[in-house]
Amino acid sequence: MNVIGVASPTQVKSKRPVIAVDIFCGVGGLTHGMQAAGLPVVAGIDFDASCQYAFEHNNKSKFLHKDVTNITAQEVADLYPPDALRVLVGCAPCQPFSQVPGEREDKEHKWRLLYSFADLIEKVQPAIVSMENVPQLNGHKKGVVLADFTKRLESLGYEVTKYRVNAAHYGVPQRRHRLLLFASKFGKVSLVPQTHTDATALTVAQAIGGLPAIEAGEAHHHDKLHHARRLSPLNLLRIKATPEGGNWTAWPADLLEGLECRQSKQGKTFTSAYGRMAWQKPAPTLTTHCTGLSNGCYGHPSQHRAISLREAALIQSFPATYSFVKAESELNIGALARHIGNAVPPKLGEAIAQSILQHLAQTHAHGRQAKMAL
Repeated sequence: MNVIGVASPTQVKSKRPVIAVDIFCGVGGLTHGMQAAGLPVVAGIDFDASCQYAFEHNNKSKFLHKDVTNITAQEVADLYPPDALRVLVGCAPCQPFSQVPGEREDKEHKWRLLYSFADLIEKVQPAIVSMENVPQLNGHKKGVVLADFTKRLESLGYEVTKYRVNAAHYGVPQRRHRLLLFASKFGKVSLVPQTHTDATALTVAQAIGGLPAIEAGEAHHHDKLHHARRLSPLNLLRIKATPEGGNWTAWPADLLEGLECRQSKQGKTFTSAYGRMAWQKPAPTLTTHCTGLSNGCYGHPSQHRAISLREAALIQSFPATYSFVKAESELNIGALARHIGNAVPPKLGEAIAQSILQHLAQTHAHGRQAKMAL
């Protein structure tokens, strides 16, 4: 094995800087959360060049337009300062493991990205690894993908821990269940305690209730990201017939025209389609199609439209000031919805970084001196 310039954990001194690199970084949700928690991210890597502006502008970090399947370990290792304690984090594209219709694209290629991620880990030898993904990864092909990934890391001397979490319990105004994996050369990484419960979780009202009203197909003149998709006349009637927190099952029969699939036994179980969010509850899980009325429960709670791109970003816990496109650039709603829906919510990224820093303070060095050094 060709390990690139890494001291063993017993050689690491307490004052070495802790630095992360974000694989599959997208527009920077995970990076933004980690940096907010005090863990610097020196660079992000993604195969989608359209993520570069948002990642670099909001995080002041380097973006590499690279595919994880062909980036070299040396390129990744060179991103870290020579004396850094290396942290490697990532969120492999989750569509191949998703249960959402339309999200399971190009399975064979995408789930193999985890094997490429493991190859990089073996050669770069970071002290800490973290990965976020959908819980279904644990059951994909009877769990063989995750099992292979875990066994590979354990064979390299890492202790691997996994947690199933609801992002709503960490300050994200959204019911978003995720698998968090940590691997450390220093022992078990414990997840930091939840900041919220089901009863205290942030709501849709708290996330987007203060935004100005807009119509379907309209963008607000002060924020072009506060833009909602245009609706057909029929879909406008449908959203008007949908109560807050409700869905297509509340419609009169004439509005079901063209949706015969909903009348089948299986179709009747898909009650989230054409749904409205509820003001006083967390939002449902956002996907890459989160601004489309027919794609899930993405209707605004009271306005007759689907949520806007800005509302989707706020529900993902991005700050209101997060800039996704240059001021002079045209808005590509489909691409931005994909970027936002794919992102690791920054608030969940904070919990990931806090868990890593807490682990290092407790296991690598001890007591007050360790916390000061980190």
